[in-house]
Order: sequence, then C-alpha cells, then structure tokens
Amino acid sequence: MGLWLIGTDTLARSRFLVSPFAETFACLKLLHAGSAAHPGEEAWLRAHLPGYRAFLAADPVAGPLVDAALRSWIADFVCPTPVAGESFEATVARVRAAGPDAARSHLRVSLAGPLPALLDRDDLPERATALLTHVWEQTVRPYWDRRRRILEADVVARTAQVSHGGWAAVLDSLRPWTRWLGESRFQVNLHAYPPREIASGAELAFVPVTTGGGWVSWEGRERYAVVYPCSGVLAEDHDRRPVPAGLGALIGAARAGVLMLLGSPMSTTQLVAVTGQSLGSVGRHLRVLLDAGLVERRRAGRSVLYERTAAGSVLVEASPVDASPVVPSFVEASRRPDTYRS
Repeated sequence: MGLWLIGTDTLARSRFLVSPFAETFACLKLLHAGSAAHPGEEAWLRAHLPGYRAFLAADPVAGPLVDAALRSWIADFVCPTPVAGESFEATVARVRAAGPDAARSHLRVSLAGPLPALLDRDDLPERATALLTHVWEQTVRPYWDRRRRILEADVVARTAQVSHGGWAAVLDSLRPWTRWLGESRFQVNLHAYPPREIASGAELAFVPVTTGGGWVSWEGRERYAVVYPCSGVLAEDHDRRPVPAGLGALIGAARAGVLMLLGSPMSTTQLVAVTGQSLGSVGRHLRVLLDAGLVERRRAGRSVLYERTAAGSVLVEASPVDASPVVPSFVEASRRPDTYRS
C-alpha cells in the first residue's frame, strides 16, 4: 500500500482547497477514459466527448501524449500539485514552463519504458498546455461558477467533519483506499510503494473534484496533495436523485429534496447551488424543517450549517425510494478505484 508518514503538526496545518486546474485535469482523465461513473458524467460526456476527440484527431501528438502521461503514473509535468488560490492560467503556466528533458523523463516513468519516437520531441510541454487549455475552455470554464460552489460545499462539510469526528474520520472517507492507520501513517492508495515521509513544514492539501476519480501528487518534499471525488456532483435535470413519493407527499418534493441533502452539513448558499432553487425558496424550506425539528443549525466560522437531526434521518430512512420526480440537481458520486497515480 502507498503510505505517507505525516506528523501531527503537518496534519494540523493542512487545508482543503478548490483548484480549477485539478478540476480540468480530472475532466481530461474522464474524457480520455470515455466512460462515466454516474448519470451526471454520462450527460457531460455526451456533450463534450465529440469535441475532445476532434481535438485529438487534429493533433497527432495529443492522443499519444495523454496515453503516455496517464499510463501507470501521472507524468509529473502535466499535473502540477495544486496551490491555494492559483488560477487555471497560473497553474497551466507551470506545465508550459517544464523543460523538454524533464517532460521526456516523466513520460518514461509513466510508461515504465522508452518513449515512442513520436514523443521524443522538445515541444511536449506546449502540446500538453494546448490540450489542457482546450479542456478548460470548452468543458470546464462554462460551468465553473456552479462547479466551484459544489466543491466549496464539500470543503465546508469536510471541515465541519474535522470538528466533529477528527481528522481520522475525514481521511477515512476521502476515497475508497484512504485510511488513517494511526501512528502518523496515512494510507493514500493500494500501490506497493515505499512509505513517503512528509517533512515538518511541508504543505499538505486536500482537493475535491466533481468526477469519480482522484490521485495524489507532490513536488519535492515541500508540497503534497490528495485529490478526491467530492461527495456530490452536478447532474442534468432528468438525472436527479429520486425523492421518495411518500416523503414528497408529506412535506413537499422540493422540501424533501433539501432534507435528503442534509445528511452532511451544508449552508444556505450551498443548498442553492446544488438544488437550483432560489435563495428565498431554500430559506423557507429550512425554516419549516427547523420548526419541525427535522434539521438543526450551527455556526462554523463565518458559515451557518444545516444538518438533519435524528428525527429527520429517521423520516428519510423510513421512506422507500421510487422513481417519482425530484427537485435537487444533485446525484451522489459513485466511487471507483483509482486508475492513475502521480
């Protein structure tokens, strides 16, 4: 298994962050795999896979480059470790700045062998930059504002989880293979690599993405990141999560949808983002649910978070799910094993 040895001071200083580049790279992986983990990804792929394949067809180097970069280990130069507050443009500039020799070396590591003749060239960083920029501009940027709110909702929920259950509960829930094993040992995946000691003072970040995959990365001994699938992702209206008919009839479909989402703490703004309802509608639903004792609220920093009470959870769990129409544009993210690692 892949183990990181993390001191308590490093873990205490670690942070969650949202990265437009990480979201773009996750979408590149999804486009290149061409298969979806859940209905929201299927709709997105239907819309964008033809354009991605047309880009590859127009650039004979792009396809082999991605194949090589994602073979067994993400080639380091194509996927810099995320930095807090860094724009897509700033991160992709780090891809462009990679030296040709470094790019070829990283691809050899990913391939676990020699480079094909087509990839033994000096413009690999520029080719990778062009591909990543295409994915950002065409498939991520048009939806970024809403995706960012979904990712921020996950960050708020995870931060609240730290205060309730400690870091062990959070690390155990990031991905199927992540586990806090105690004694400073954090299992990041199932790959049989030697343990990696994270030095005191190093930056450690946890970065959500809306696709079903994830990866780990590091730069030297100074910066580390775990990229993980967030707890919920956007879906098209026809792919919305079912609300039980009985629960919808009892309290209303829209209000029932809000109650179902509150298995994890969320703010009013985040509920607006994932349901597509107006701020006034969400506020009214929360007031009714609070008065009924089905949700509770508490303050976490500058945010007010809402979460189901025990009574609310009993009501949700006692209602069988059927195919009735629903309101929230939200679907639970399917978990799938990692395909790549960097």
